[in-house]
Formats: sequence, C-alpha cells, structure tokens
Amino acid sequence: MALKIACGQIEIIAGRPDLNTKKILHHMDMACQNGIDILLLPELAVPGYFLGDLWEQTAFIEDCAAYGDEIIAATENCGELCVIFGNIAVDNSKRNEDGRARKYNAAFAAQHGRLLTNGTLPYDFIVKNALPNYREFDDNRHFYGLRQLALELDKQVAGLHQPLTVTAHGETVKLGLMLCEDGWTENYFLDVPQLLAQHGAELLCNISCSPFSINKNSKRHRLFGSAAQKAGIPLIYCNNVGIQNNGKNIFTFDGCSCVYGSDGWLLTDAPMYAEATLCAGWDSKAKAIDTSGITSDPRSEIDEVYHSLRYGCQRFLEQAGIGKMTIGLSGGIDSAVTAALFVDILGPDNVLLVNMPSCYNSPMTQTIAEQTAQSLGANYTVIPITESCLHTREQLTQTPIHSYRQHRDFQLTISPLIYENIQSRDRGSRVVAGLAAAFGGAFSCNSNKTELTVGYATFYGDICGALAPIGDLWKHHVYELGRYLNEKVFQRQVLPEAVFTIRPSAELSSEQTVGTGGDPLVYPYHDKLFRSFLEQWRKTSPAEILLWYSEGTLAEHLGCEADIISEAFPDARSFIADLEHWWKLMHTLAVAKRIQAPPIVSITRRAYGYDHREAQLTPYFPREYHRLKAQLLND
Repeated sequence: MALKIACGQIEIIAGRPDLNTKKILHHMDMACQNGIDILLLPELAVPGYFLGDLWEQTAFIEDCAAYGDEIIAATENCGELCVIFGNIAVDNSKRNEDGRARKYNAAFAAQHGRLLTNGTLPYDFIVKNALPNYREFDDNRHFYGLRQLALELDKQVAGLHQPLTVTAHGETVKLGLMLCEDGWTENYFLDVPQLLAQHGAELLCNISCSPFSINKNSKRHRLFGSAAQKAGIPLIYCNNVGIQNNGKNIFTFDGCSCVYGSDGWLLTDAPMYAEATLCAGWDSKAKAIDTSGITSDPRSEIDEVYHSLRYGCQRFLEQAGIGKMTIGLSGGIDSAVTAALFVDILGPDNVLLVNMPSCYNSPMTQTIAEQTAQSLGANYTVIPITESCLHTREQLTQTPIHSYRQHRDFQLTISPLIYENIQSRDRGSRVVAGLAAAFGGAFSCNSNKTELTVGYATFYGDICGALAPIGDLWKHHVYELGRYLNEKVFQRQVLPEAVFTIRPSAELSSEQTVGTGGDPLVYPYHDKLFRSFLEQWRKTSPAEILLWYSEGTLAEHLGCEADIISEAFPDARSFIADLEHWWKLMHTLAVAKRIQAPPIVSITRRAYGYDHREAQLTPYFPREYHRLKAQLLND
C-alpha cells in the first residue's frame, strides 16, 4: 500500500495567523476525507513571511504559537494524517542576538496530536539553516538559524540535518525536510539536500514561501532537479500563493509547487497563482514516488510578467479595499498599458480615464487617448489644464513676497523647466487625485522602471498614486506587455497601433513633440545600460561600461544592438557625456523620487524599494573610470 502525500499550495495572508490557520484546518479536513497520509504546507504558513518588525510584537508571536498548537491538536482527530507546516517557534528561555526572545523559522510535523522529531535537536521542530540576508530578505534580523544553534550546542551543523520518520498504516518513509533557502545550495557551503540523503532520507521535502521573479521558476527546476538527481531520491517542493509586501515592494508568490523524480526530471507541477493540491504516492518498498499529474507548458517571459502583474495588482486592490481606479491617459504607451491592465482586473465600469491636454499636446496623442478609452469601454473624460496652469504661473509670479529683514517686496520668475513641472503637478495632484476621490477609489502611478532610474518624472505630479503597476518594467517590457494585452488578453486591438509607433514624449513644452522632440532616452540602449547598473548580481559601474566601450564589446555585454550605440553616440566624448549625465541623475534627485514613489509590484531580479536599498549620497566614479576617460578623450 502506497503512502498518499499531498502538497497544499495555499494562499497565505501575511499578518493574519487566524485566517491562515482556518484555511490550514480546512485543508486538513479535506486531506482526511481523501485518505491523505502526509500533508505538506508552506514555510511560515501560519504568520506569513514579510511582516516588517511585527516579528518584534510579543502578542502577535504568542498568537502564532497558539494557532500552531491548534493545528497540532487537530491531528488527534485526523486518523493517521501527518501534517507538516511552517510557523515561528519561540524559546523564551534564550535570547536572539537583538536581546529579544529566541525565534526560529521552523517546520513542525504533527501526527496523533503530538509532534514528531528527528532526535538531534533540543526542540520538537526542524530549524531553518540558511537564513537569507539579501534582496528583500531579512531573516537574520529576526530569526536564529541552525548554524548559530549548532555553535551554541558545540555540535557540527552537518550532523543536525537528519531525516524525519513518518509512519502511517504500517508504511514508513524517511523525509528529508528542508525550509526554502536550505534547498538553494548554489551560494552556501553546506549542501543540505545531500546531507539529508547521506543520513538516510528517502524523500526530500522542501516547504517554501518563495516570491516570484522573472525566470525564477526555471531556476527552481534547475536547482531542485539537480538536487534530486545528485541525491538519487525524489523531491517535493511546496510553495504558497498570494501577495506579501515590505512596504515599498509588493511581491507575488506564484506557487508552482512540483514533484521531481530521483533522476531529477519534473513529474508534475501545480498551476501558477492558484490554490491547488498536488498529490503523489510513495511506495515504501520500491522507494519510489508516483504521480498521476501532468507538467505545465513553459511560459514565455512576457506571459509570466502579465500574470504576475495582474495577480499582484488584483490582490493588492482587494487587500486595500479599492474597487475603482482613475488613470491619467496621455496617449502614450505607459498610461495605455496601465489602463488596459486595470480594465482587465476591475472591468471597464470601475475605471475612469482622463486626458488632460495643454497647448503642447498634439491632436495625435489626444486622439490616441480617446481611441484607447473607447476600445477598452472605460469611463472617459477630458479636462484641459492650460487655464489652470497659466493661473498658477500668474499667481506665483505676480504675488509679491515680502522680506521682513530687507523691508522690501520682490517677485519670483518661472523658468520653462519649472512650468513643465507645474503642468505635471496640476495633472497628478489636482485633476487625477481629485477625480479619484470623487469617483471613489484610488489612482495609479504610470512611471516605468527606466524613468524611475533617472528620475524622469515629477515630484507630486506623475510620481504619486496608490500603486505603480509598471514601476518594475523597463520600457521594452511595457511595449511587449501592450502587444500581449492586445493579442492574448483582449484578443483584439484595444491599444491602437499608433500607441506603439508614436515617438515617446512628455509634451510639456514646444521643444517636446512627438514629431521631433521626444524623450531624451534611447530606450533600446538605456534600458540595457540601466539594467546592468541595477539587476546584475555583481553591479556594473561606469568604469566597466567605459572599459567595454573602449574594447568594442559594450553591446555584447549589455545585450543590445551595436548600431544603436554608434548611431546615438558618434564619438567617445558624446558617449561619456551621456553616461555621466544619467549616472549623476540616477544617484542624486532620482533617489529621493524613488523613495517617495508609490509601492511597486516587483517582478525582476532587483526592484526599486527595499529590494534595492539606497542611501541618498553624491555620485561617485571609480578611479579606473577617470583613467579610462582621460585615455579615451586623449585618443
């Protein structure tokens, strides 16, 4: 008789142990009814993962422990069912390194109303070994890890990784139980899956709370498939779905739980962004796993991007109680894609689109905006801003300012740049914000990642709103997503072709036109340049950019066409001027703008916010940069 193992891919609500426990108990009941012997649930399934410093609140921690006890007690009435779930574990007799009560990120295995142990720890739970301390992760800030515990116990940490024996209906399996990062072995000296296999594990089980990023699922398959093959035993990976945030970044959890055979091949997987139960059978005599499921077809990158953004935005709006969205619709690609995304999520009746032309906006972009709104079927209005902006300029320049120290009045002047920003603020802070309040709901920030990188946006103008849905999309992603929305989501031309072909322009002055005076960015090049500064694990500096440029290998390193660089910059002087211009902007006022930007749905390898932590500093160019610059200019 085979043991029936189920992986419960559930939606976890961060900070709500009451709701999560209710869901866990429901899944336990369903498991009992369906004859499941072992039910796996995700890491930190009771409290959630990204909680900020709520981890420091004693009452919350005590509640999480109490809810965990409820789950353990409930197994007394579940026959042979063994439930494995993630929760916080507390040892009030010991201290964390911050002086607070000792906390562990732990896995609990409960059966017959009691906890099972592997016999190597002073606790009746499994302690997470690898505490990630990079990107959005802050485990070391709150949790004590197995490596630290091993030092305290004066034991070798490798010896503490032992399998957990589970018996049901006379059948036994030795589980190699891991928590999330313990299975990501590339950057750690300790190979936990192999240790567990060496110590007798017959089946590896990784319970995770792992957020989505582009191409991450492919990496999971590579790492966990390799771990199963190397260990020579099957592996089950159990992840959750839902959204969690760290204040500035909204992370989506894609699920994609899966089972790998002992040869490393993917046997079955759960759907993306959907609650599901993945089942497998364990033959204790043959030491083999069997699944009746099928594997999903690989998704394209833009398909992953769409589903992540849609799911993240939808869940964020539901969590915040927002049922309507107002969007400034300029006639450009960013606002058009944002509008289509929210119409897809909320329906056309719950979306209000507003075009706010000034004397600088072309008839072409105004027509595109109206066509977009009409195709989407959303609510639409036009509110011109010329009169209000002229009135603002008149007030600011003609109202006297009195100096009490000098005993005189003086007046201010408004430069063309200041007037551009007045227009942007009038649109965002007055019109869109006012409409959103009257319409009932919130409004969006339409800035993309390329613009946020260099601060090509205005304080309290286009950098405002409840959410920046495309704030982690480079400009080329925005265009690709627009095409995807037309072809795959709406399956018709809701975004006019002109929105893809028109030259991007802010249209804030007579010099900024869709015909001749577009955005100052060469997006096919600058997207890749800025990405190298931000998303590479070993962050690129201007010195490396200049070195690659001097060697003629820059296009290869960035992944762009060489002709784009040579056409945009005919000589070294113009190339260096452009590089320095954007590097300085990126590290000065743009930092302040990013700090004040709305929350971002994070999908790339590094998103602005607390995924990429910044200090407000002055720009720095390495010594090697100055040497290369002098050499290039002298040559």
